[in-house]
Amino acid sequence: MQPLLIPAGNPSEWTGPTGNNTWLIRGSEPALIDAGVGHAEHVDAVEKALGGAPLARVLITHWHPDHVKGLPALRERWKGLRVIDAAGEPVPAGDGVLEIIPTPGHAPDHLCFFDPESRDLYCGDLARRGGTIVIPARKGGDLRVYLESLRRVRDLAPRRLLPGHGPIVDDPIALIDEYLAHRQRREQQILQAMLDGARTVDEIVSRVYPALPASLSEAAADSVRAHLKKLRDDGRA
Repeated sequence: MQPLLIPAGNPSEWTGPTGNNTWLIRGSEPALIDAGVGHAEHVDAVEKALGGAPLARVLITHWHPDHVKGLPALRERWKGLRVIDAAGEPVPAGDGVLEIIPTPGHAPDHLCFFDPESRDLYCGDLARRGGTIVIPARKGGDLRVYLESLRRVRDLAPRRLLPGHGPIVDDPIALIDEYLAHRQRREQQILQAMLDGARTVDEIVSRVYPALPASLSEAAADSVRAHLKKLRDDGRA
């Protein structure tokens, strides 16, 4: 199954220069990975790529707004559209099936979709090239289970990652190893900041992210909270 990238058209500092990725799998059971945000240009592009065939399913990696706001527009265009957003049996997609892989951490409901034939993994916000993933502790993010999800995906040995943002990742194992090492380094930095006298989240952020743009300060604070929760659960803070 050769997927087609159809950008959602919502560029921003958070979503990247082309906005969210949606991935269309054409064939006897056309499926779209994630729903975009409802822009008419995006829905029209999906329809054009289908060449008159109806969209059968949309598979949702998680219910953050930039991944699901387009559902009403898609349902309006294709009345019989089915939405897959929970773990279960493999799902028909194109001329094959996708296995549903629970990968919580970035969000409690996060899923990846694995093509056992091509070994492509549609990974939503589990990972992306060119940056790390925010773990929003105040919105259900959990660093411990996120790290477990990364290891679960590593064990699948995917050939490629097709993410919700940014380019295709052709070296998934190397990227996942880089992510795991980064989180270990960040944990040590946070512990050191606490040993050096930091006593609040903001104080830790100022020490660990000294050159951070103001627009990203809240995301950094939430990431610190996620690390602190893990350290507390580990009995280390």
